[in-house]
Amino acid sequence: MLIKIAHRLFIFAAPNVAMRTLINFFFALFFLLCSALNVHSQGRNIGSFEMDETELYAMTKQMSQFISRFNYEEDQFGKKLLPSSPDYRNSSKRKTFLPLLFDSENLRTSSALKDFFIDDLTKNTDSSYIKFLGGRWYAETEASFEYQGKQVSVIMILMIEKEGLGSKWVLTNVYFPTFNKLFPEGEITEKEKHFLHPMSHELDFMNIHKAFNQTEVIEYYASKSFSPDFLTLFFYEVKMGRLKFKQVNTLKFHIFQINDWYFEVSYFNRPGMNTGWLISNLMYIKEIEKQSVIKFYQP
Repeated sequence: MLIKIAHRLFIFAAPNVAMRTLINFFFALFFLLCSALNVHSQGRNIGSFEMDETELYAMTKQMSQFISRFNYEEDQFGKKLLPSSPDYRNSSKRKTFLPLLFDSENLRTSSALKDFFIDDLTKNTDSSYIKFLGGRWYAETEASFEYQGKQVSVIMILMIEKEGLGSKWVLTNVYFPTFNKLFPEGEITEKEKHFLHPMSHELDFMNIHKAFNQTEVIEYYASKSFSPDFLTLFFYEVKMGRLKFKQVNTLKFHIFQINDWYFEVSYFNRPGMNTGWLISNLMYIKEIEKQSVIKFYQP
């Protein structure tokens, strides 16, 4: 019990995601060593005190563990299930276990919608499981940067990409309010006021000065297919030394892999059995509608 309390205190005090991950790693390593010494059931004695392992096993400590448990490739006690095991991806056991992976304190993830989702997942189709290299899942980090002498918040989107025989996380998009203010969404009627006459070439484009007289709407003179690339702007500001990274503050994941569903996975540090990486948001969304949503994560 003392070790569990110490773990929560250290996690609560961790200043950022990187430190929290490191602490989780060392505590996971410690409990792995305890398991090797046959400390398997709750209420076992270590030295002069008693340790309750129930909450430790219930906690989904890492995102990779969430994926394994979501697919039911790992049971509630942290035991890895081999493909040859009859329990591996077992639909009935998975149906019983999946509710434990939802944030039970959130109405968005504790309603009847959750039951419909679990029913779909346990039909045992290929699209019912999360694939690490399956695409259509993204990490969202909120990080602190210094910009023009002030601390600002930037949201970075990352995805897994194949690299040689392995894989790596890569940046796909950023959200920084300063960039969005540079390229506000204008009304169609407003855009129609700003154009170059089709015979401008006959005047050697002498009228192109109009585009530079109102720089705040210069993008209106671009093609209809133009879309501002915020990631390029982000890299440019970093390269110029105007945007300086400080630290990652929060992390969550967006999963689009399950047909007709979207859900979000966030980290919850709290006492009890419903803790760790859990489903924090759930939406029923048709595949054809997903494409417009995914453009924010991967333009």
